[in-house]
Order: sequence, then C-alpha cells, then structure tokens
Amino acid sequence: MADLFISQEQYDDMVEKLILQVEDSGYRFDCLLCLARGGVRVGDIFSRVHDRPLAILATSSYREAAGQVQGELDIASFITTTGGEMAGRMLLVDDMVDSGKTIVKVIEHLKRRYPAVTDIRVAVLWWKAHSVIKPDYWVQYLEDNPWIHQPFERYDAMGIEALRRLQQEKEVKSIG
Repeated sequence: MADLFISQEQYDDMVEKLILQVEDSGYRFDCLLCLARGGVRVGDIFSRVHDRPLAILATSSYREAAGQVQGELDIASFITTTGGEMAGRMLLVDDMVDSGKTIVKVIEHLKRRYPAVTDIRVAVLWWKAHSVIKPDYWVQYLEDNPWIHQPFERYDAMGIEALRRLQQEKEVKSIG
C-alpha cells in the first residue's frame, strides 16, 4: 500500500466535485455539520457555496504515532453553530471515511442528542475499502486503504520556530 500525496489544487478540485455530486443528487439539507479537524475545510467550502451556516463538531481519535494510529474516540459534548437548532435533513461532511468507526459513533451520538434531525447523509472526499460504513457521497474510493497526505499536514509537526524560519527564508528569496 503506497501513501497517497494530495496537492492543494487536487484537494480543492475534490471538494468542488463533492459539492456538485451532492447538488446533482437532489438532496436538500437543512443543516450542515462538519467534523473537526478533517472536515472543517470541506465544510467551510460547502458553507460558502451554499451560503449556509456551518456547524462544527469536534472529534479526535488519531493522536498516536504522529496522528497515524487511531485511538479512543472523543466526541465533543456540543455542536458549535450560528445556524440555530440542528433539525431536519443534515449533511455531515468530513475529509474521509477511514475505518468508519468515527462516523458510526458520531451518527449514534447525533441521533441521541439531536432528535429533531430526521435524516443524516454523509459526504466525504475519500472512502477507504476497509471502512465499516459506506458514505452517501464520496469522490474517490480507495481499494488499498493508503495513508493520505493532505496539503496542510506540513503544519502538523512544524511548530512556531520552524514556521518563523520558513517565513524568513521566503522573505530573503523575495528580496534577492
């Protein structure tokens, strides 16, 4: 299984394809919820294109081995939104369905905590073959379950001093 490296341009293209896929399906959602962190960028673009408020639910399970090993899932107690009550048809967006365990547990959590939500559909960029759940919408199905390197991951272990050096190097190059 080779790792999959995604450029910013490829990432943006995939998000646009996902938005059009949901639109072309005819699904009309009343609320838009993304999972943080991976789904925030996807959700942000959905929110902008649809001119709808974005709700955010923080989840975390990939904390070990530089974020490459799934541990115990934490789900935030509350959803952050300016869009009012979570009700009706919900579009749940994330970057990927890897094992699928996070999405399954989040849907269970949403059904318990938000009974006014009548329907939940899942939209992701990547759906990995070993997932226990099939999303409703996806851009790329990954048969061999690769580790995906997204363009913004370069910041994961950078730290503030490395960022400062990077910016200084850029300044030097732009001057000379």
